Amino acid sequence: MTGEQTIAAPRDRVWAALNDPDVLRQCIPGCQSLERDGDNRFVAVAEVKIGPIGARFKGNVALSDLDPPNGYTITGSGNGGIAGSAKGGAKVRLADAPGGTLVAYEVDAEVGGRMAQLGGPIIDATARNLAAKFFAKFGEVVGGGEAPARETSGSAAPAAPEARTAPAATVPAPATAAPVRSASAIVGLWGWIAAIVVSILAGYVLGNAEVQGSIVMMVMVLAVVVAAAAFEAGRRGGRP
Repeated sequence: MTGEQTIAAPRDRVWAALNDPDVLRQCIPGCQSLERDGDNRFVAVAEVKIGPIGARFKGNVALSDLDPPNGYTITGSGNGGIAGSAKGGAKVRLADAPGGTLVAYEVDAEVGGRMAQLGGPIIDATARNLAAKFFAKFGEVVGGGEAPARETSGSAAPAAPEARTAPAATVPAPATAAPVRSASAIVGLWGWIAAIVVSILAGYVLGNAEVQGSIVMMVMVLAVVVAAAAFEAGRRGGRP
């Protein structure tokens, strides 16, 4: 992987920061500790997530080919337990640029274990994301820049009182509409129930051979009248 980044600071300051464990500890994503282990050697512990795999890595880093304030070579290796391991190096070069210092890097690394099974595209994307986070923080610390705007972009300014929308007025329905409709519906319902009861009674009477013909005729007429009344009540109750 290759890349470059412009830091808004003089080259001497950028060089000093790239050799300062305290600065690097603040800028390396997930870094928990970074301590010197002799001349130009460091021991680091960092939590890194690559795709769905997250692990705590412990590694050793050494600086060589030092050419202050122009650049150096970094080599190192780290072990993340069951997540796998990584090793490699990077050449870092500094150059004056409009507005500050241009930091160019060329990385050559390899991973093993479970991380290697994720495939190159995921590993490359993760590496570029980590590099972007590092340089964003590094530029903020070394260049004295402000914190990224994204840290506060989620907050929204409260609306001015005059900009608030008044609640819509509720127009009440006519007070008599619902009761009248409900009463008609109830009358229609009981009319149909009465018609059903009379019809059942009529069927029973018609099925009883011992009942006199006048009684049968009376029951049939009653059933027709009740059914007609129920139909009319139901029709009126169904009007809007």
